[in-house]
Order: sequence, then structure tokens, then C-alpha cells
Amino acid sequence: MPAQKIDIEEFLLLSQNHLLIDVRSPSEYEHAHIPNAKNIALEALVKSYGLRVSSSNKSNYTKNSIQHNEPNPKLETFKLEINKLETQKPETILLHCWRGGMRSAAVAWLLDLYGFKIYLLNGGYKAFRNFVIDQFAKPYNFKIIGGYTGSGKTYLLEALQKNGKTIIDLEGIASHKGSALGALGMGKQPTQEMFENILGLELYQKTNINPDSNEPTANCQLQTANCIWLEDESQRIGHVMIPTTLWLHMRSSKVYFLEISFEERLEFLTKEYGLHKKEDLVNAGIRIQKRLGGLETKNYINYLLENNFKEAFRILLVYYDKHYKKGLYNRENAESLITTVEAERVDANKNVELLNTFI
Repeated sequence: MPAQKIDIEEFLLLSQNHLLIDVRSPSEYEHAHIPNAKNIALEALVKSYGLRVSSSNKSNYTKNSIQHNEPNPKLETFKLEINKLETQKPETILLHCWRGGMRSAAVAWLLDLYGFKIYLLNGGYKAFRNFVIDQFAKPYNFKIIGGYTGSGKTYLLEALQKNGKTIIDLEGIASHKGSALGALGMGKQPTQEMFENILGLELYQKTNINPDSNEPTANCQLQTANCIWLEDESQRIGHVMIPTTLWLHMRSSKVYFLEISFEERLEFLTKEYGLHKKEDLVNAGIRIQKRLGGLETKNYINYLLENNFKEAFRILLVYYDKHYKKGLYNRENAESLITTVEAERVDANKNVELLNTFI
């Protein structure tokens, strides 16, 4: 059966249950791709064999003729990839290239010979990118968790999710916690484009919900009544940036500021980061030396060398408290947007209960 071209929303819906193959080059895939897509070297046959197949002579080729073609290293690579697919036994395969052109069409035709049901993304990866960018301008109902460094905001988000709330973990997607210590214990950050791809898809999936099944669905109107909880962030998280349109929307949303004492947060921060390598902690301070100041950077490093982590982190916390407070109130109508939630401890479960009294 010939491959069927479908639009992006149907393509994404089907990709939840079927194998998705990106037939662009490995370097293109590595830079950014549709989340959960696999990059399989099927283009080897397209370049060495498939693109020579014109509409007039396709009928001369069959699965059998390909399998018994003369030895060719790229053809052998293709056969290995086909064997992998046949081992996985997918009945349906979703394919896309850059713009939905000859490369994906040729691979689709070849896979059709092997009996797979093929769907092609109309417009290719470019259509997906346009779709992602569109997500950032939609009228979401955001609620923002604020709080100084060491307030346990990420753990509070996780607790909210366990209590049935919809969340998006921006720091998890960015693989960075935002501060000088933010890269510690995290994996490699995605490229800007990949960060946007993951974020845009999450926004779509968590707002386009079928109310009967509570599952993402295509062609479902934005569920603005269901709010999304996010952590208050600077626009830059490590080396990636929250798209400006989305970030400005966050800045105009209701903020629930978790007020926890300095000493309580310092204890939490010391336990959270005190087990990391001393060299990594020193380098984190050096990265913000210009902002922290030469003397405070020197004191911070000396405390670390003396294994006095608490006093070292005290220096960072004083700096970040000033920085965060400035950013917190540097938004229009800040007084009307910010609700202070006073909490005694960094305790996610108790603070969820406390937060529920304000919403």
C-alpha cells in the first residue's frame, strides 16, 4: 500500500504508539529532532540505490531483487537496518525527512516493499518546527512556583504532580537548575532547538487533552481551564533560553512565592550539593566570579578547601537572594501577581498542603 501523507497533529498522535524514524543525516538528528524519533541509517540505500529509482522503473524492483542485488557496503547497511526493523515487528512506521521530499518518499517506497504500513509527515521536520514555535504563543493558564534558591521548588513541582496537578519541569528539560551549581548532577544540556522541541511538544500534549480519556489527542481545543504549574525561572537556564513569547507569558502569570527562612534553605542547600566533587564546586564559583566579586569568590573557595561547605554556600545564597528578589519584582503588576506562602521547612509534601490553602 502506498505511503500516506498526514499532517503534524495526526503524525504526533500516531507516534505515541508507533515507531518514528527520522531519515535526515545523523548530524541533523543529533542537533535536534522530534522527541522519541529514531535515526536509522536508511538513507544509505536512498543515496546509493533508491534515488536512482525513477517512477518509470520502480515496478522493476521487488524486495527479492533488492535482497539479491550485487554486493554493496551501503546496501548491506540497509539490509542490517531492515533486519532490525523486522525483529522489532512494527506494523506501522512513521517517516520524515527535512521537508517531506524525495528522501523520505524513497525510503517509504522501499519499506513498503517489506510490508510495512508507512505514514509520511507532510512538510517533514520543518512542519514540526513551525508547529513547535506556534505552541509558545498560545494562551496558557500558568501558575508559577517562586522562591529563593534552596526552597525546594523542583521537589514541590514533583509533589504537585503526584497530587494530580499538571506540571512542566523546565529545569529537567534544560538539564540545568539555573544557578552556578545548576549543572552539577545533571546530564548534557540539549541544543536550543532540541530544548524548544521537547518543551513545545510537552505544552501541546499537556493542554490538548481528550476529557473522556485524559489522553492527548489531535484536533482538541486548548484546555485553558486546566492550569500548568511551572517554576519561576530566568529566561536563560544554563545555555538554553526559554522562548521570549512564552517567558513573557510566564512573567505575567500568578506567582506563589514560597517564603522559607535563610538558615533553613542553607541547610537544605548544604545537604543537596555538599556531596559533589570539591573541584566542581570551586569551578562553579569561578564561573560567576565577576558577579560575585573577587573577595567573596576567594572566601567561597577557601571555605570549600577547609571543608566548610555551609559557610561557602552561605556566600552563594546571599548573592542569589539579592539576584532573585530583583527579578521577582521586576515584572509589571508584581504586587498583584505575587502571593507569599510562608513555610517553616523545605518539605515538599507539607508545602503542597500549605499551597492548596491559597489556590
